[in-house]
Amino acid sequence: MQTLRRKPRSAQQKFAEKIALLQQKSFKQIGEVFEKFIPCSILKPEETGAMSRRRLFSKENTFWAFFSQVLDADGGCKEVIRKLQSYASIKGVKIPSSSTASYCTARKNLPEQMLSEILEHTADQLDEMPETGLLNNRRVVVVDGTGVTMPDTPENQEVWPQPSSQKPGCGFPSARICACFSLESGALLSYEIGNKKSHELPLFRKQWDTFKRGDIVLGDKGFCSYFDTATLQKQDVDSVVTLARRAPVREARSVEKLGPDDLLIKWPRPKYYKRLSCSREEWEQLPKELTLRQIKVTVACPGFRTQGFHIVTTLLDATLYPAEELAELYFKRWDVELFFRDIKTTMGMDVLRCQTPEMVRKEILMHFIAYNCIRRLMYEAAGEANIAVRVVSFKGSLQALRSWEPHLNQAQISKKERFKLISDLYDAMTNTPIRQRPGRSEPRCVKRRPKNYQRMTVPRSEMKEIPHRNRYRATTP
Repeated sequence: MQTLRRKPRSAQQKFAEKIALLQQKSFKQIGEVFEKFIPCSILKPEETGAMSRRRLFSKENTFWAFFSQVLDADGGCKEVIRKLQSYASIKGVKIPSSSTASYCTARKNLPEQMLSEILEHTADQLDEMPETGLLNNRRVVVVDGTGVTMPDTPENQEVWPQPSSQKPGCGFPSARICACFSLESGALLSYEIGNKKSHELPLFRKQWDTFKRGDIVLGDKGFCSYFDTATLQKQDVDSVVTLARRAPVREARSVEKLGPDDLLIKWPRPKYYKRLSCSREEWEQLPKELTLRQIKVTVACPGFRTQGFHIVTTLLDATLYPAEELAELYFKRWDVELFFRDIKTTMGMDVLRCQTPEMVRKEILMHFIAYNCIRRLMYEAAGEANIAVRVVSFKGSLQALRSWEPHLNQAQISKKERFKLISDLYDAMTNTPIRQRPGRSEPRCVKRRPKNYQRMTVPRSEMKEIPHRNRYRATTP
């Protein structure tokens, strides 16, 4: 006998509905802003394996949770769980456990290759920004290196050992990162990770496939190398670097004088050394000499450490590339230090949190993905406000994004309301442009005194703390 009474739902169906409710926006609220920058096809569940099941920490939810984690001011795994608990409390659903085990396991199952593909996609999107007229609309790629530290675990120490001058248990594993950025957009195009013994040049050479024909490489004196300059020139990639390890060529020995402090010079190929990272055959295939351009730059701004330096470049045409423009280009090289500051200090990548090398690499990748997405957001906001993107503050944009994230976490929100929220977010990012103060003195010093704590000179288990630590040093038993 048929009745109009609805069939009672099983406990499994009720639980599935609660999980679907939590999945609705608990992790994807930040995706309301960034999901158009990241292809949805990459975040689809796998056909088989750990990331194939549709659970609370699915592949898509785990990615956005990890993404939100690196944007948070706290940056801990517990922060993700607290967001989930607060959303469950609002919806009247049973609050999940405070344990981070499930989230950490799901985060570990995220494929590293997938994160690399997402980073490449975000870099390609930023590379499509409109031309600016700089150096005949040629793309300038600036390269530099930096260091990061991580938790002191045996696994991390094996891959990225601490300096030998530090005793075991008193230091932290340190990794070296060499990265290439687009000077105009600030996008991170590629990177390589090494340990304390890795020089920046070998890491840079692993990224040569990043460059396209017609690119210009901009670097400091650490990248002044005959091998790199000659090899990149064969690929139709020009270089602008600071002269290092060679004495400047005098005017009397130059090939031609192109202008004041602007000379056309010849560089003879150095002798082959076994410590070079290339073979003798590769070295012999290089030209016996390079025709370069040497420009002397005098720094007249007060407060700068350097009073003058020499630039060497393969851009030989003084009409197309005036010396003043190249000097101004090298002055903009300092932007790469600001890019690293945005990632390490503002986003908190200076000290990593993960305990294993596999997760350390994923944590670095996720920071770079979030950084590129914020850069893209800054470009869109600057375009709507009709201002230059260079005056949009990265830190201010991140602060606005953190403040707007809870407002996007609403179950019932129309497209019109979402559009208004994002429009207001753009206004908040651009309503306080950075003041441009060229020539302002910025001395490298610290005004605030550090706390007068004793240094850890022995492992923690052997350390004996002295009560009057402001007068005495620690002793060992």
